[in-house]
Amino acid sequence: MSTLQWSATNADGLLADLDLPPAAYRALLKMRGASQAGGRIAMDQGTLGELLGLSRPSANAALRELELAKLVKKIRNGVYQINPMLAGYDSPEDAVAAVKAMPRADRLDSKTYVTDYHRAVAAYQDQLAEQRKKRAAAATAKKATAAKRRGTLHAVG
Repeated sequence: MSTLQWSATNADGLLADLDLPPAAYRALLKMRGASQAGGRIAMDQGTLGELLGLSRPSANAALRELELAKLVKKIRNGVYQINPMLAGYDSPEDAVAAVKAMPRADRLDSKTYVTDYHRAVAAYQDQLAEQRKKRAAAATAKKATAAKRRGTLHAVG
């Protein structure tokens, strides 16, 4: 159980309009509870999945949603940073200093924050659709090449 008492933002009101998948909310709460002061947490996707009763791919999808929402940032494999506006701190002064030091683009109190999140999700889904199209086109081309090759084989006799 975390002993951190101070947060720069009331997360409940901020997150209510995002419409995150339930697994993403659960992941954020679990990560916040297990994080160090300032929001850094060393936890890989497998461990997070185990704690939440999710598969590793489901935990990965939850983390992706949190990253798109700028609530969590991946530092490197197994190390994440909770947005300074949501992280827990030892004192209110630490919370205020962390928020003042963060880039303006990462702030969650922007008037366009929810719209920006939904735009990021749509762009990510478009990117996935484009990748699926490329894979399907490559598979079709591979089948056509194989069929052409089979058609040019001659029996030697």
